[in-house]
Amino acid sequence: MVVMSANITPQFKADTHSKALAINLDADIYGTIAEIGAGQEVARWFLKVGAASGTVAKTISAYDKTVSDAIYGAGTRYVSKERLLKMLDYEFKKLTGRLEPSCGDVKKFFVFGDTASARNYAGDNEQHAWVGLRFLSEPHGEPNEIILHVALIDRTNERQQEALGILGVNLIHAVHHHRNSMEELLAAIWDDLSLSRLEVDTLEFSGPAMACFDARRCALYMLRHGMSKVMTFDATGNLIDPSSVLRKRPMILERGRFATLEPFHGKMLDAAEHHLCAEGIPLGREPVRVLEMTLNPVGGDGPSDDEVLERIGLLSGLGVVLVSSLPQGYLLVDHLRRFSSEPVRFTMGISLLARVLDDEFYPKLPGRLLEGLGKLFAANVKIYVYPMPREEILASLESRAEHFDIVASENGDVEADGLNPKPPINHLYRYLREANWVVPVTFETPKTAQ
Repeated sequence: MVVMSANITPQFKADTHSKALAINLDADIYGTIAEIGAGQEVARWFLKVGAASGTVAKTISAYDKTVSDAIYGAGTRYVSKERLLKMLDYEFKKLTGRLEPSCGDVKKFFVFGDTASARNYAGDNEQHAWVGLRFLSEPHGEPNEIILHVALIDRTNERQQEALGILGVNLIHAVHHHRNSMEELLAAIWDDLSLSRLEVDTLEFSGPAMACFDARRCALYMLRHGMSKVMTFDATGNLIDPSSVLRKRPMILERGRFATLEPFHGKMLDAAEHHLCAEGIPLGREPVRVLEMTLNPVGGDGPSDDEVLERIGLLSGLGVVLVSSLPQGYLLVDHLRRFSSEPVRFTMGISLLARVLDDEFYPKLPGRLLEGLGKLFAANVKIYVYPMPREEILASLESRAEHFDIVASENGDVEADGLNPKPPINHLYRYLREANWVVPVTFETPKTAQ
């Protein structure tokens, strides 16, 4: 028999059940759990593990839209940041207004909220959730807040609800027990989850207990550690929900390292937008300009966090900035198709096109180049390719230049038809050119459709 001292806490695996029970057994933590839509699983965890009366002041499932509007007000999308904030505001005021006089000296109040849309029967809806927690780190303290937006990736409604329940319990437990560092907090929030289940694509912090957490650096950490694939930054360089700027929009997309910002970057985007309009195809909305840099480029080292943040500041005036963990363009397009089925037009110079046409660019695909290009161009994608000086192309490609015959025009620039892959890839490239999937463009405004 093992005899344990009364002041030693037994060690156990910190699974979801254990975390929920630990919160329930903490006499200082007390609050409300409010959920709309598919997100009913968080309250269920706390109620089923036992001792919930020590933690849960109230649970509410405002599932019906009429009821939700009556409580939190009409006028917002039901799965939106605005709706989540209304939930947190209303429930926190109710909670503290009722209980502050009687137990505010000893309780750290919290309100957890989520509003979610899980997979419908047809599987054709946007499957995502807004999740938030407003909490006190000490009795009578200033409120703190963490807001997450997540894409639900699981293939069934039931599994998506289950993942959301795990995330909610993780979040409540993490902010009370794992605020020592960014790494510790994010790892605790992500515990027992994976990118095959859900993806966090934006996060926000506020309040004195969260003042040391930089949301932008947290976003980069999540990208580097498999908690997210893409993070989106607005014109001010701040994290935003990608749907707010990408939903149902045609996209002009420029990938690059962006170590410096040159005048040609803006010119390429201007020209690409003109060429897209000149194609003569109907566009549902005005195109959005997207600049993306990956932390994991094929065949090279990615930028440091400081370099990424500096480059976001440089690029944000040109359009929406994406930072991703995705090496190849077809993976990025697959991600962007969550938000829009409108045309995507890559804009790039000859040197990047040469890399796209290089079999070594697709090391993890069984079909290598052929499979990679098939995935890319199957999604209403074209590549607008700009001329470059031959010497710049050779310097960029280094030893890979031997895979191409690179022929410059009289002015020294190499255009799309001056890039000639060695056989047998040359036949594939001619097909892409003649099918008009690779389109030579210039910085001049086109007068006719491509």
